[in-house]
Amino acid sequence: MTVTGAGPEAGTEEPPPGKRKFTFPSALTVLALVTVAVWLLAFLIPSGLYDRDRSGAPIQGTYHRVDSGQSFVDRLNDLFLSPVNGLYGIQDERSGRVGPELVGALYGSAGVFLFVLAIGAFITVVFATGALDRGIARLAHRLRDRGALLIAGIMVVFSVLGTVEGFAEETLGFYGLVVPLMLALGYDRMVAVGTIILGAGIGVLCSTVNPFATGVASSAADISLGDGIALRFVMWVVLTAVTVLYVIRYARRVRRDPTRSLTGFLPGDRDRKPTDEAPELTGLHKAVLVVMVLVFAFMIFSVVPWSSALTGDANAIPYGFELGWSFPELAALFLCAAVLVGLVARMGEQKLSSTIVQGAADFISPALVIVLARGVTVIMNNAQITDTVLHSIEGVVKDTSSGVFAILVFVVNLPLAFLIPSTSGHATLAMPILAPLADFAGVSRAVVVTAWQSASGWMNLWVPTTAVTIGGVALAKVGYNKYLRFVAPLLAILFVLICVFVGLGAAWT
Repeated sequence: MTVTGAGPEAGTEEPPPGKRKFTFPSALTVLALVTVAVWLLAFLIPSGLYDRDRSGAPIQGTYHRVDSGQSFVDRLNDLFLSPVNGLYGIQDERSGRVGPELVGALYGSAGVFLFVLAIGAFITVVFATGALDRGIARLAHRLRDRGALLIAGIMVVFSVLGTVEGFAEETLGFYGLVVPLMLALGYDRMVAVGTIILGAGIGVLCSTVNPFATGVASSAADISLGDGIALRFVMWVVLTAVTVLYVIRYARRVRRDPTRSLTGFLPGDRDRKPTDEAPELTGLHKAVLVVMVLVFAFMIFSVVPWSSALTGDANAIPYGFELGWSFPELAALFLCAAVLVGLVARMGEQKLSSTIVQGAADFISPALVIVLARGVTVIMNNAQITDTVLHSIEGVVKDTSSGVFAILVFVVNLPLAFLIPSTSGHATLAMPILAPLADFAGVSRAVVVTAWQSASGWMNLWVPTTAVTIGGVALAKVGYNKYLRFVAPLLAILFVLICVFVGLGAAWT
């Protein structure tokens, strides 16, 4: 779901004549700059390698300097081919170098790239049926006389969508529904903002199987998407409950005493009344919603390592019913699911085909971000500086406890999340460094993935570099400074809870 522009009535202001308003660069531009910066730094950072065990993990204490053997032309060629290598670069088994014409294992992110396009097609087809929009609208109408339950219901739905499929930008289309509804129930516009931004945002922060966060990070960390899902699920339950109660507490305060509203009320805000018309939910809409739920439930079932999850033994023999699916199978699943939804909704061949193509096109940006970020990793790999960077960080964390290590991973990723608001790009860029550190600290790589995505999700609840936050407050006609004042206490609470969870998770594993 795309919002093309908010306009002046959404709270934006035109820059004065002769002055250009600064806008933060897109994720693609940031990663392009990072690519050039890393390429230049590779001339200054000495090459080095760790000895590897049979699984390919670095062995602590074995780092040694080596000669990369790269000429300037070789390095220039790596820069030129970095996006290509990021998509389908092949890693030579003997030399470890990555290139599009070598022979060995796939190093590029082609599997993740296709998966992102496939899930983009599926989500777009679902939205094209109108089923999800109407389902949420009907929920809001049924709970219109029970304000607290309405807030909790919408936030939980958004949080579920956030934790399983990264529901974020899509929320921008719901302000036209939620803002008038909250005002009609005696709340202010900040309640609507908190319900939407924090509802979806806390789900993304506690992603369980979100392909754009957990999925990409798990792939880059070389672990299963289902690894660590128990910890992430408990985090999701607790943090979602805390966030819902926080918004409800503020909403009740404003309803009792409107003068305590952080935003105040615009002319006409206090005159709104709830609508008596319930949006129609046809049999086709219900069928589409059932299919959507079943598809995501099956995705979760297909990726969870059930034997390890149920026994607590990471090396447990898989049960016979386990599928152990990864990105190739999941890409096929969502392409088939997109066609199935189209058939159930009777979209017709031409509309279904065009919607699938449009959906893939709408998601080409996050897919390209993954490719560019992987290209940066290829440059570091071929210059043989990845292990050098890893060795420098090893000296910082090697004497820390497992719990402190996990908290440090969370804290270190906060500024990176500001510079790279794209979760997919951030994951692909950071995980090749962070995952081996977990091996040195004796911590599960899944805990590192959880700490990383918590940092990305926590920052994206408030940073001005995300369209979800800036676009949301503009559409609701709420000042960004007032939103920061509203969310600051919650951010502090979530920060502490995240540190507790990742610390205990590291100690437990």
